[in-house]
Order: sequence, then structure tokens, then C-alpha cells
Amino acid sequence: MSIIAWIVVGLIAGWIANMIMSSGAGGLLADLVLGILGAIVGGFVMGLITGRDLVTGFNIESVLVSVVGAIILIGAYRLVTGQRVRS
Repeated sequence: MSIIAWIVVGLIAGWIANMIMSSGAGGLLADLVLGILGAIVGGFVMGLITGRDLVTGFNIESVLVSVVGAIILIGAYRLVTGQRVRS
């Protein structure tokens, strides 16, 4: 998958993860950046678990893997920084 596709999938994943994680104190921009990184991490981890590349292009499977990776990274970011979810 090209770097442009990774960025687009990561932005979508970051936005979805931001909605799921209730827009935390890191802000939308931080969540979008973490979404891009989550796409990379999620693809890598799922590749290790399943033994095949699940992030193969702009499709539902790729977005779901990226969202899971983004949620994990957003949660880890909030744990490390001690930020809480806004109510």
C-alpha cells in the first residue's frame, strides 16, 4: 500500500478512534496523528498474529485493523500522559 493510502486510512482510523474514545484531552490533531501511527502499528501487529498482510489497500479490513491500532495507541498515549477523557 502506498504512503498516501496509509495516510488516508490512518486519518480515517484516527477520526473513528477519536469518536469511539470520546475526544480526549489530546485533541483531534493528536488523535489523527495517532491514527496514522495506529494504521502502521495495527497492520504490523495483525501481520505478526495472522501471518499475512491484512492492510492491503483502501478497504474495510484495512480500516478496521487501523482503527484497532489507533484505539490502542490513543489509550496508551492517554495512559502515559495522564490525560483523562472530557465529559
